[in-house]
Amino acid sequence: MQDQIWLSSPHMGGNEQKYVNEAFDANWVAPLGPNVDGFEKDLEAFLNEDVKVAALSAGTAALHLALIECNVKYGDEVICQSMTFSASANPIAYCGATPIFIDSEKDTWNMCPIALEEAVKERISKSKKPKAIIVVHLYGMPAKMDEIIEIAEKYQIPVIEDAAEALGSTYKGKFCGTFGRFGILSFNGNKIITTSGGGALVCHNQKDKDKAVFLSTQARDNAPHYQHSHIGYNYRMSNIVAGIGRGQMEVLENRVETRRKMHDFYMRVFNDIEGVEVFSEPSEDYFSNHWLSAIVIDKNITGKNREDLRLAFLANNIESRPLWKPMHLQPVFADAPYYGTNVAEKLFDNGLCLPSGSNLSNNDRERIEKKIKDFFS
Repeated sequence: MQDQIWLSSPHMGGNEQKYVNEAFDANWVAPLGPNVDGFEKDLEAFLNEDVKVAALSAGTAALHLALIECNVKYGDEVICQSMTFSASANPIAYCGATPIFIDSEKDTWNMCPIALEEAVKERISKSKKPKAIIVVHLYGMPAKMDEIIEIAEKYQIPVIEDAAEALGSTYKGKFCGTFGRFGILSFNGNKIITTSGGGALVCHNQKDKDKAVFLSTQARDNAPHYQHSHIGYNYRMSNIVAGIGRGQMEVLENRVETRRKMHDFYMRVFNDIEGVEVFSEPSEDYFSNHWLSAIVIDKNITGKNREDLRLAFLANNIESRPLWKPMHLQPVFADAPYYGTNVAEKLFDNGLCLPSGSNLSNNDRERIEKKIKDFFS
């Protein structure tokens, strides 16, 4: 059996151990310390906006805190992109609120602005004005932020950007995660950079960051004893984990470049294969980090479907994965309202994510290309 080719495995840069060792040497093994401060400052400098970043235990934790800061409570409604990982929607349920799912559009596979406004109008007509809009930059592809922000401002609803997959991606030169009231980043093991586990909340003022840090450290009041006037959470990133992040930040731009080269590789491989479309930017306004490269297969042209290709890869020890199953099709959200047509459903039925890691070798690419050519020949 040949070695496993993973979809997106962790890729260390070399200096992570230095920052971790410094934390051990100084006995900073806690959810505070110089690595946490340094990692936050590194992210703020990279995003190149007047933002404040709170380093947390996961992107899901960041999204939960963003909803709390948007005053989402039991019985409220929150609009959410349907085509995404469940972590985009689960924190809505944590708050006791109801998700209102929105279909994708064909250009970016992200939230459809037309369906979004339709949903907002109808929910308002039912006296259930949504408390927030969660838009996702799927697989690193920026959403249509001009249209989405315009609708959000028209109806005065805060936007939360789930940029977990989109660190380094830009829309019209502005980094994903900096458009909405809050942005969410993830450093899970499969992301473009990793802290093994972890995330961050991107804020636009110190007050919002301070509240996130307060809530993420069990909401302890300023008193000599342990006193709590609010419900808190154990969501802060540790100084050890942040040390890994500091080392990863040193190679972030290289990781974006390498992932984009993997997308170019697939563009070349599929160039002469009719009936297969590689997921790409719709115009020069969009710059995707191509965290995951993905394709859509037209089985009416190829005579084969995405599951056939997935199984062919699997037989050669190559990992691939169907696109996210839309949230409105998930059993746990079966009763949630949904607005749109069937764009997300069709993408799920026909789409496949391909190996995209920044640590894939030339030999890995040769194996992938050979399997693709053999499969479609």
